[in-house]
Amino acid sequence: MGLFVVTMEQHKKKQDNKMREIQIEKLVLNISVGKSGDELTKASKVLQDLADQKPVLSRAKYTIRSFSIKRNETIAVHATVRGEKAMELLKRGLKVKDLELRSSCFTQNGNFGFGLDEHIDMGIKFDPATGTYGLDFYVVLTRPGLRVKKRKRGRSHIGSRHKVTKEDAMKWFKERLSGTII
Repeated sequence: MGLFVVTMEQHKKKQDNKMREIQIEKLVLNISVGKSGDELTKASKVLQDLADQKPVLSRAKYTIRSFSIKRNETIAVHATVRGEKAMELLKRGLKVKDLELRSSCFTQNGNFGFGLDEHIDMGIKFDPATGTYGLDFYVVLTRPGLRVKKRKRGRSHIGSRHKVTKEDAMKWFKERLSGTII
């Protein structure tokens, strides 16, 4: 067994590999109202205006008496955004947060999320009939080739070096979005 030495040229070649580039798979926007009815309809309208697509209703998993929530009651709305629209919405959301996130916002899988107290901070005009809602952002980051793991035919494993780690996600956030981590 010999010692394997990586030259600078080989290291640079590895960094330039387009299959190693991190990209946004999806951005999930969530507004949790906590009760069904008119409030949920208004929140759905806000999310539809923001994402330019029809949001999906989310149901409660458990009954929580102290919050007056019953099992399978619709209590939230969410929308999944992909592509350029996801990047644009993420930049608008981070601008409200002054491009600052805590390191605890990042998961070990290389995903990250944050919340806004009021949706009107994103540039949507305030409507007294609608009110204001809090908004959660959750970003899923991947590298090209993830389809190998998820496809029906010819499914295979993704190597541990190809998976996005917390450190990779933080580096991507700093470089790509010019963000700072507190």
